[in-house]
Amino acid sequence: MSGSDPKARLSHDQILEAGLDDWRKVLNRLKARFRTGDFATGLALVDRIGAAAEEAGHHPDVSLTYPEVIVTLVSHDVGGITTRDIDLARRISGFAAEMGATADVSGLTQVEPGLDTADGARLAPFYAALIGGELQDGEPVDPSGQVSTLWFQEPPTSEDETGPELPAQEPEQRWHLDVWVPHDEGERRLQAVLDAGGRLVSDAAEPSYWVVEDADGNRSCICTPLGR
Repeated sequence: MSGSDPKARLSHDQILEAGLDDWRKVLNRLKARFRTGDFATGLALVDRIGAAAEEAGHHPDVSLTYPEVIVTLVSHDVGGITTRDIDLARRISGFAAEMGATADVSGLTQVEPGLDTADGARLAPFYAALIGGELQDGEPVDPSGQVSTLWFQEPPTSEDETGPELPAQEPEQRWHLDVWVPHDEGERRLQAVLDAGGRLVSDAAEPSYWVVEDADGNRSCICTPLGR
């Protein structure tokens, strides 16, 4: 991938070809989890990540807890993943390996709350104020990252491909969760939901997403980057 435009967004196939075994694309971002075993090792890893980010002029989001570090990479200026993210991801994986931190891609997740409404533009300012955020491209966003981006989904029409396959639900539900997982995690997550008493409502759009519901009929989607 050398010589690529550093501001060109990469496709999912290009990201896979980069061979980043420690990383997965989740909701248009690269994510990795490193099991450090203790807080001190995690803090030392974060220090090295910070120094590399300053050197590259490209800064990830980092979450330090006991006993792991979660790193998220995205090129905000182009709204996607670029070679800049790939290069920094490789460096971070190298730091983790040197420090004995183990990469663990299982359970990598990003949740997006979605509101079913035909009038999202009217409601958006309310939700931006509610979460203490701002509007970006018509969606309520928390720049600090404390709250996931909220988005609005118009109700399906008779022309929608997947709409007719979804039976009417009782009671009425307007909020739902889009749960984003890596490309190789969708079917495992679906099976875990079914084993926990959930029900598959529709797999018409697999492997892009599966519609599931809990025992009370509340629906969510398990989403992957495949087929998009």
